[in-house]
Amino acid sequence: MLPYFGRFIIALPDIRSLAEVPEDRLLKFWEGLGYYSRVRNLQKAARQVCEQYGGALPATYEQLIQLAGIGPYTAGAIASIAFGQAVPAVDGNVLRVTARLMDCAEDVLLPRTRRQMTGWIQSWIPADAPGLFNQALMELGEQACLPNTTPKCENCPLSGVCFGKHAGTQASLPVRSGAKARRVEKRTVFVILTDEDPPRVLLRRRPESGLLAGLWELPNEPGYLTVSQAAGYLRGRGIEPVTVRQLPESRHLFTHIEWQMRGISVCAKQLAANKNEALATLETLQSQYAVPSAFRFYTGLLPVLMG
Repeated sequence: MLPYFGRFIIALPDIRSLAEVPEDRLLKFWEGLGYYSRVRNLQKAARQVCEQYGGALPATYEQLIQLAGIGPYTAGAIASIAFGQAVPAVDGNVLRVTARLMDCAEDVLLPRTRRQMTGWIQSWIPADAPGLFNQALMELGEQACLPNTTPKCENCPLSGVCFGKHAGTQASLPVRSGAKARRVEKRTVFVILTDEDPPRVLLRRRPESGLLAGLWELPNEPGYLTVSQAAGYLRGRGIEPVTVRQLPESRHLFTHIEWQMRGISVCAKQLAANKNEALATLETLQSQYAVPSAFRFYTGLLPVLMG
């Protein structure tokens, strides 16, 4: 993440610059990180801070949690680490450590279990070092109290007071309800290039709500189309293809969806962009348009296809 962080901070060095940057530029800085709703919420929070707190981040948990995109964990982490407020910062690592420490066999994904664990942690936090305490719990989860494997109890400074260790249940904790399987969607992705020098590629802006809202994408359609079906589809859209050929397959995993993609490369004459479309050179694609990483395999082919 460090290259992304460095680029972001250089371009937007303070809260006010984040609040004022145009959204297209903001999304371009975030390109490749996914979860684009997060950066939109970052900007909403920056605007709230400018409007309500004069551009200075508020210092209390109660104020922080009112900002867009900031939930209990983030508010607790900022309040304790940056401002010394004695509040928990409960992430997945901390839930796992706490479940084992207390030999808790309740489902940690249930709100009531999280509330119970948060209460326990609140009672443990030292008033003079809450940030260090929260970071120590997170670090235990990273270094010793490991997920999906046998915890390294011999390296854990809390093993002597761990109820899970004494009961021999530590490896079976925490308990989590089963995750739903991802829904598989098959899609045909079009790499449509103009027959000119330099060539340009057709981009389409996604709707303003839903998955990958407002981002630019390579045109795509549900289902797998053959080369002949793709040519017919393009002509139905008023695009006269000069060449149509198959590209390799790719896939991309979202939180709840898996895209299984087949690519079609198209060279077309007299190609014009319709509403919510754009024609981009390789240079402007790289500098101006935020294209989600779901299409990275096919945008990675563009230097060859457009060369």
